[in-house]
Amino acid sequence: MGASAPVEYADASPQVRAVFDDIKQSRNVPDVNNFWKYLARDPATLKRTWESIKQIMAPGALDPLTKEMIYLAVSVTNGCAYCIASHTAAARKAGMTEAMFGEVMAVTGMANETNRLANGYRVPIDPAFQI
Repeated sequence: MGASAPVEYADASPQVRAVFDDIKQSRNVPDVNNFWKYLARDPATLKRTWESIKQIMAPGALDPLTKEMIYLAVSVTNGCAYCIASHTAAARKAGMTEAMFGEVMAVTGMANETNRLANGYRVPIDPAFQI
C-alpha cells in the first residue's frame, strides 16, 4: 500500500468541504492544517473528530489556555510529535509563556515518572484518597 495523501480543498467532497469551511471559520484561518487533511480521507471520522474537538476545546469551566496546556501534556505523554507541535503553538497563541511551558514539561515528566513508579510497585491507594 502506498503512502497516504492529504485531501486538499479543491479535491474534497462536499461533506469534507463543509467541515473544512467550519474549521477555517471557527479558527479564522485561511486553510486547515495537515491533521484535518489526512483525516478527510475518512469523512465520517473527520466530521466526528472536528465536532468533538470543537465542543471539548470550547471555553467552559477551564479556560482555553489551560485546555491547550493539558492537551500538550497528554500529547507529550503519548509521544505524538504532531500534536506536541500543534498544541504548543495553540497554547503559545493563547498566552503560554516560556516559563509556563517549562513548568508544564516538568509536571508532565514528573507525573509520568511517579505514575510508573506507583504502577511498578503496585502501591495501594490510601483510604484518604478514595473518592
